[in-house]
Amino acid sequence: MLQRIREDPEKVRATLAARHFDAPLDKLLELDGKVRKLQSEKEQLQAERNKGSKGGPPTDAVKEQMRKIGERIKQIDAELVPLETERDEAALWIPNEVAPDVPPGKDEHDNIVMREDAKREMSFDVKPHWDVGERLGILDIPRGARISGSRFYILRGAGAALQRALIQWMIDLKIDAGFTEIYPPFVTRKQTLLNSAHLPHFDENLYRDEDDDIWLIPTAETQLISLHADETLAVERLPIRYVAYTACFRREKMSAGRDVRGIKRGHQFDKVEMVSFTLPEGSPKELDRLTQLAVDVIEKLELPVRVVERCAGDLGFTAVKGYDVETWGPGVGEWLEVSSISDGGSLQADRGSIRFKREAGARAEHPHILNASGVALPRLMIAIIENYQQQDGSVVIPKAVRPYMRGRERIAPGEFAL
Repeated sequence: MLQRIREDPEKVRATLAARHFDAPLDKLLELDGKVRKLQSEKEQLQAERNKGSKGGPPTDAVKEQMRKIGERIKQIDAELVPLETERDEAALWIPNEVAPDVPPGKDEHDNIVMREDAKREMSFDVKPHWDVGERLGILDIPRGARISGSRFYILRGAGAALQRALIQWMIDLKIDAGFTEIYPPFVTRKQTLLNSAHLPHFDENLYRDEDDDIWLIPTAETQLISLHADETLAVERLPIRYVAYTACFRREKMSAGRDVRGIKRGHQFDKVEMVSFTLPEGSPKELDRLTQLAVDVIEKLELPVRVVERCAGDLGFTAVKGYDVETWGPGVGEWLEVSSISDGGSLQADRGSIRFKREAGARAEHPHILNASGVALPRLMIAIIENYQQQDGSVVIPKAVRPYMRGRERIAPGEFAL
């Protein structure tokens, strides 16, 4: 990271402008200049000391000179520690590069729609998922808030079974596509979050106990990336593809007037996550592959699909290029993002010290790391409940997941009434 910034600081400045991202680049360059100047002075002093130690017995004048050199080296070491710490912390705030073909823009309003399916035609007045789910007894938001606070909810009966079925079905789809399933811990360490670049910029949204260095994961991505931290991978193993189900926890501050009803935004949610480690030249193709795998989930559920290419200002900290996959929620009247797919380039591998060599004796390189939701559950549940609701208040189970629900075809009113 530092080498990239040193080699072309103006390119980094252009990246920040394209992303509409504020980062302490000038401060970083100033600190790095001071560090390198002190390091250069220290090297010169060490060379002078080594030269003075050669030859015959030192004179008193040489001894005095060596003493002064030693004191100055100690002083430099003391000055370097805080400067290097401050510089390295500033470097953590510099986001990834932006691929040349990424569309310009400031935020999600400037994203490019690549595909948009027709919405389902409904012959009756469509209700939002909270009305449908609560009347069926499969969704209980008041009791979720009572036991855990606002933005929590309970799934009950066939609602809980449907979410569990979707998770198992989606994992099976990824295993069939060549992914290895991982069941990771739902808690992590600070260094793991630094490796995945969720720290420091995502800090405010993370639940933690800093005394014990225990952090609740915001996504399985953090765990899957650090499976290979501080490792040199055999090139023949690439690409490596992992899939994992986890709960995800986020403290994000939510506006009182935004998405107040329903389960769209919460502090805990389930997600199936995909992470791929690839050769650098293979990451564009892998990005397309991950995007299609997310689309496959929505297509197999016979729901409308929308694919959006994210503009530079909406990429996310680690992504050099990325897409969002969405599906339509007729009850809430909006397209719902169910998967965000990102090519993270080498940034996370650099932070996690993950390398590979193309052959014995070759220079070590960083693989590219990509991630994608495969997919996130709350919004998928919203789309299923709202698109598959019937006029009598029942909800039909999508055909693709019926084998995972003991053949159940619908959730009928009265089955799970409280």
